[in-house]
Parts: sequence; C-alpha cells; structure tokens
Amino acid sequence: MPLRLEGYVELPEHRGKGGFDHAAVHRELRRLYVAHTANDAVDVIDLDEMRYIGSIDGLTGVAGALVAETWDVAFTSNRGEDTVGIFDVGRPDSLVKVPVGQRPNGLAFDRVRRTLLVANVGDAADPTSHTLSIVDTDRAEMSGSIPVAGRTRWAVHDPAPDRFFVNIADPPSIVVVDGADPTRLSRTIEIPAAGLHGLEVDGASRLFCACDAGRLLILAPPSYEVVADLALAGSPDVVFLDPGLHRLYVAIGDPGLIEVFDVDGFERVDVVETEHGGRTRSRLIWIGIASTPSSRPPTRGGLR
Repeated sequence: MPLRLEGYVELPEHRGKGGFDHAAVHRELRRLYVAHTANDAVDVIDLDEMRYIGSIDGLTGVAGALVAETWDVAFTSNRGEDTVGIFDVGRPDSLVKVPVGQRPNGLAFDRVRRTLLVANVGDAADPTSHTLSIVDTDRAEMSGSIPVAGRTRWAVHDPAPDRFFVNIADPPSIVVVDGADPTRLSRTIEIPAAGLHGLEVDGASRLFCACDAGRLLILAPPSYEVVADLALAGSPDVVFLDPGLHRLYVAIGDPGLIEVFDVDGFERVDVVETEHGGRTRSRLIWIGIASTPSSRPPTRGGLR
C-alpha cells in the first residue's frame, strides 16, 4: 500500500512568525484541525472536498490540537498565553480558555473521566516550570499540577491500563500518570535515546516513541522494555498511527519526508518525499494511499 502525493490545500498566509504545528482529525465529521501558530488560529479543512473552510482565531501561539470524537470536543494548547482552548466542534464560538502551566504543548484526554492532561514545555532557565497540568474539562478549570524533570514533548492516554504517558526530552524518559489518580507520577520509564519527540500508543498498549537521535523505539507492556529499535532517516517530528492498516507514519523535517513502518513486522515499508521545512509554508500537503485513495486519514497528524 504505497503512499502517493495527491495534492495541496492552500491555507491563509502567515501573519506572524512561526508556521504550523500539530493537527487532529474528526473522522465522523471529516474535518482536519491544524494549529496555525503564525496566525494564532486553528485552520479547518474539509477532508472530503480537500479545501480550507475557515479558522478559529484568538489562540495565541497555538501549538497542539486534539479531538475527542466521543464528545465532539476539540482542545488546543496555546503556548503564547499559557492556556488551553476547549470548544464544541459543531460550535466553534463555544470556545473557552483555561489557564495552565508555562508554554503548554502536548495534550492527552481521558474520555471516561473527561480529564485533559497538558504537557507544559516550561522555561529551560527555570527547572520548576516543567510541569503537567490536569484540567477538569466539565468545569473548565485546572485541578492539579505535577512537576517533571525536564522539557516535555507529546503525550497520550491509553484507556486499557488507564494511564497517561508523556515524553520528556531530557533526561530521556517517559513519565506515567494513572488516570484514576492524576496527582503525581506513578512511574518513570528510562529511554536509551536522546530527544524524545513523537509518541503514539496502539490497541495492544505498545508505545511508539520517535527520538531526535534518529531512532524509533517500540516499547511493550507491562514492563515497557524496548522490543524494537529502528533507524530513522533524520530527526523526527510527530508520529501518526493508523490502527486499521497497522502502519505508523513518522514525519522527518530534514530531509522532508514521511517514513512508514509496519508495526507488526517492525520494519520500514515505504517512504514518501514531502518538502524540506514544509511546516512553514501556507499550504497543506495531502498524501494518500495509492491502492485505496478513499482511505481515511490517521487518528492524529501535524507538522511539529
């Protein structure tokens, strides 16, 4: 099932510094929400017609985007104002903002308790600013803060063991927070590679961690030992898991490409060139599966 470049979607021109960041898909509505950092906005794309249909503005320095399809709710991490945004995907004007920690980025959602975990990048000069914020989305308020040892990257929630997992770039590790007790770290998993970046989890609770050192690590429960260590073509960005196809997509900024891995066979099965530094241009690169052009996109995507 090779990938192919199908076309481009023109997006609003950048109004400030920066480019694009994370994105998220609502499968049922067939909508893609892209964090347009340079415009302090989330751009919305119709996936059936592959066209830009509007933006949600007023999200200063927006970095992360996440969709909870069960509840038809979307979340944004607004790094420029230390808030997260929460809005009903059917009513973007329902947007509310919740103050969180310093420079929020990664987002993970417990869809049962409706708890949002926010991974805050913080300030390198202030070690105490590296934190995880816990947000009660029903009350739209922060309910707790958990200190971590270093700069955070992406985060996921795995409903099977009911745990949040958060990448820490340095010291390289994945920290764990129990969904039933989101008040402290329950565990720290040391990782043998520098610069943890993209993170995903599959239905078997395996973690897929892409590292700046040019390595893709696969960790298996319950010990979360490394069961596969695969080379990447460069420093990775976000990763995308398609559970139906059993494929993991890893975005590499330099050179501009996407590497595709078979998550069962632990091997690279495809690679497609995009554009060097593509996250800074005002357009979306649309890539499809050649044998099934109507295939729906992965659960999470972006240019980070």
